[in-house]
Amino acid sequence: MLKLVECVPNFSEGRDKEIIGKITEAIEKSGGVKLLDVDPGADTNRTVVTFIGTPEAAEEAAFKAIQKAQELIDMRKHKGAHGRMGATDVCPFVPVSGVTMEDCVEMAKKLGKRVADELGIPVYLYEEAAQKPERKNLANCRKGEYEGLAEKLKDPEWAPDFGEPVFNAKSGLTSISAREFLIAYNVNLNTRDGKKARDVALSIREAGRAKRDENGKIVRDENGKAIKVPGRLTFCKGTGWYIDEYSMAQISMNLTNYKVTPHHIAVEVCREEAAKRGLVVTGTELVGLIPKAAMLMAGHYYLEKQGKCPGQPEKELIRIAAQSMGMSEVAPFDPKEKIIEYQVIDDEHTLRRMTLCDFADELSTDSPAPGGGSVAALAGAMSASLAVMVANLTHGKKGYEAAFDEMSKVALAGQPLKDEFLHTIDADAEAFDEVMAKMRMKKKTPEQKAARKEAVEEATKQATQIPLSVIKNSLDALKLAETAAKLGNVNSLSDAGVAALMGYAAAEAAYMNVMINLPGIEDKSFVENTKKEADEALAACKTLSEAIRKQVLDKLSADLEG
Repeated sequence: MLKLVECVPNFSEGRDKEIIGKITEAIEKSGGVKLLDVDPGADTNRTVVTFIGTPEAAEEAAFKAIQKAQELIDMRKHKGAHGRMGATDVCPFVPVSGVTMEDCVEMAKKLGKRVADELGIPVYLYEEAAQKPERKNLANCRKGEYEGLAEKLKDPEWAPDFGEPVFNAKSGLTSISAREFLIAYNVNLNTRDGKKARDVALSIREAGRAKRDENGKIVRDENGKAIKVPGRLTFCKGTGWYIDEYSMAQISMNLTNYKVTPHHIAVEVCREEAAKRGLVVTGTELVGLIPKAAMLMAGHYYLEKQGKCPGQPEKELIRIAAQSMGMSEVAPFDPKEKIIEYQVIDDEHTLRRMTLCDFADELSTDSPAPGGGSVAALAGAMSASLAVMVANLTHGKKGYEAAFDEMSKVALAGQPLKDEFLHTIDADAEAFDEVMAKMRMKKKTPEQKAARKEAVEEATKQATQIPLSVIKNSLDALKLAETAAKLGNVNSLSDAGVAALMGYAAAEAAYMNVMINLPGIEDKSFVENTKKEADEALAACKTLSEAIRKQVLDKLSADLEG
């Protein structure tokens, strides 16, 4: 899975376009990241920047941005409406795909130490990276702001997590964190009444509304503070308003943990609360970007509500999700523009996007890549796809009710497995190209020869790992084919059999690609371990494939005779 991290640093400059431009230029020049958004505010005198990249690239780009902000922004001259502590006020890392929250916490720690050590800027860690409970809430860290920082740092309880407790007059202090992805989402209502939209928002948001007695008066505690009745959704902040541009009222939400409160559940709760008030949800609006996982969750949810098998291709899941929530009412929902992972994936010219004819033509030329490794991955993809096809032709069909759950599992597991095989078609070709690139390194001096030898060895190891992964994934595909053959629609029995044959073909083909690479690797331990893994995985594939083949042919023969 592609490893992606979002980073959303906030800089204490929102008016000087030249300074803002130099900071964002430092981010882009760092390499390996894509700048997604730059949002300056003149009144707040603050700019929110959003970029995405691999963990290593995102961490480096964040450091370069903080370094540039230190150079260009003088907090002694800063005035603005937004609370702030430093030239770079906050810098949160957000896991997007293939990365855990724990990974982002480690990134925050590493960046914090580097900022303190190399730039002399004290650092607080907050939210998920907080080392003390009271620092989890950013508001506590920011209390007193820049103006109170010199005094605050004298308090041992507020010593920085990294750096000396010394006031940096020019740069202030930077807070670094890890947090979940925030989805900004609006739900449209068939009314222009903003008060009704706010009433719905009070019922759904986590903070809820003030409790009232039988006379409608607010109930307060012994300190005179209003007692709140929590709303229905956790990790949801919300309000309601009227948008003149759209001529409609909206419920506006910030969903701060979509893994707990996903946007499709928020929409359904809004529909329920709106209906209680005689209102109808007419559509929704995504503000900014959304993780692919959130859209896939929504697609699964709406398919299951229809009683359909949720194991559908990624594209179809996203389509059904967007349609079910009316995400194109205000503006067309384009997955390429609105799904964050798609911002960094440019696969229009990859092998897996070719037509069958074009791929076969390319395969038949004198170019060594794509070759057998890519074909092995393609065979694996066909195996997984056929197993999923049988599952989808079984789920929901009368007479197979007892198999519905197992067929759902096959389809849900098979779709990402298919996608993994498809990505490996290109990964295998790219790995071969990388080996060839290392082979072309200079080798005139002893140093160059040594560097080339080491680089070729490492590239060859990487190229060997790819077909090894295909063998292992083929075993997973064969297990899906086995379930499809045992429990699937009898009219698709031959398809389950072909799935098994293709799975074993993928494993055998990948095994040959492992074996052809091993003689060129000098690391004997690597060679022995890799061959052992390949042998064991292939043997398991062969045993399972033969069992499925026998089962399928026995059934087909019995049907012919009976």
